[in-house]
Amino acid sequence: MIVGRNGETYDLTYAKRAMLVVVILPLLVMYTEAMLTPALPTIQREFAINPNDVSWILTIYLLVGTVSVALFGKLGDMYGKKKMFLIALAFYTTGVSLNGFAPSFQWLLVTRAVQGFGMAIFPLAFALVREEFPPEMVPQVQGMISAMFAVGMVIALPLGAWVTQNWGWRWTYHSAAPFAVLMFLLAWKVLRESRYINPGKVDWIGAVLLTVAVVPALVAVTRAPNVGWTAKETLALFAVALFGTVLLVVWERKVENPIIPLGIITAKNPAIVNIGITFAAFGISMMSQANTYIFQMKPPFGFGKTILQSGILMTPMALVMLIVAPIAGKIMPKVGAKPVALTGALTAAVGLGILSKYAPQLPPTHLWAFVGLITTVGTGITLMNISLINVLVFSVPPRVMGVATGANSLFRNFGSTWGPAIAGTIMSTYYILFHPPAAPPWVKIKIPTTKAYEVLFGTSAAIFLLLALLILAIREVMKGGRIHEVENGGEKDVVVEPA
Repeated sequence: MIVGRNGETYDLTYAKRAMLVVVILPLLVMYTEAMLTPALPTIQREFAINPNDVSWILTIYLLVGTVSVALFGKLGDMYGKKKMFLIALAFYTTGVSLNGFAPSFQWLLVTRAVQGFGMAIFPLAFALVREEFPPEMVPQVQGMISAMFAVGMVIALPLGAWVTQNWGWRWTYHSAAPFAVLMFLLAWKVLRESRYINPGKVDWIGAVLLTVAVVPALVAVTRAPNVGWTAKETLALFAVALFGTVLLVVWERKVENPIIPLGIITAKNPAIVNIGITFAAFGISMMSQANTYIFQMKPPFGFGKTILQSGILMTPMALVMLIVAPIAGKIMPKVGAKPVALTGALTAAVGLGILSKYAPQLPPTHLWAFVGLITTVGTGITLMNISLINVLVFSVPPRVMGVATGANSLFRNFGSTWGPAIAGTIMSTYYILFHPPAAPPWVKIKIPTTKAYEVLFGTSAAIFLLLALLILAIREVMKGGRIHEVENGGEKDVVVEPA
């Protein structure tokens, strides 16, 4: 048991047990979600649907999840973060368990929507970490969480391909369901209820307006590469979203207990973090889209690797991130969050700039040079993300931590949605038609040109340079062994004692 300078006590034994829960959590979710990707073509054939329809398996999860992260974050502040965490995890576990038994495509969309409510487990987990862990442990735990995202994806991509090939796509969910149930039982047994409760009435009108503001925009972005950015359908959806956003802002300014307190998310540090996370997720998604094509397209357009081989080749990046993330969390209270974030943003920008210039020339002979470059970029992104989430959790009062981390997840989802859409548009703009040797004469496929990769990586590099400038405006929250908690313009110091 240790006592902070502000008089709060922290149970180190409990903190270490709880750390196990929150660190395993991203491993489970990334395992479940990334395993789905190799199975999409198989699902499409089984249900006899077209590619646009099958994309809704991913989209419906994101749509529901984007709204749920904000709603559950607010409810966590009001009724207890552990309580809402378990409810969200129950939704996720139910969805995962039912997905593999879906008798039709429509039922699969319903169960994926149920699973989407569970996306709120992440902001609630971040809030619990900040609230219940000693200040000096928070950066380390956040570092471990960030590392597990990458590890989960690298494990899941090749494993998902193997399971789908040998057992069928339904077993990607059957294999994950027992772990989801185990995770729920472990969280229920280990986690304690949050110490801060901020009771009040639920802003249901705000929740409806948030849905109107968010869902049409995400649907428009998802469909735009197929139907066109200037199509009437796309413009109508963006118009509805804009109208909903205006109504949401007007309502949240006057309601007594808003679902998204504008004063909290627009304060200096949270606003910079939210903008940074949005653009970071956008840049990461763009880069990932390009990496997939470069790894798997046949020479001379790519390295000609299978999904399994691509997953294995991403292992070095995951291993480096697994090492770098905890180290960054350890040194951050001493050197400060800003220097670590700035180093990460600049490292990613430099790596992406080199990729923009040389990636089109690498296939098919310079495979390990490409792996080394994406590992460098991944390291920079890891450093930046860990720093930004720590800036956020030490920049808002604990009583509204749930809504702050929920809003941050909402912005992250927006960036993650825009990235693939813009990447798809760029690759559809710069392409050549290629005739596969064994295909009939009239069959031609679109292959992205070197210009597409230059634009994708170059745009991502510019984004991370912009983020470096934004990071300079952040008000430091830790340095010299002290946590400087910045709350609505005020500041208080918490001495970091050895654990």
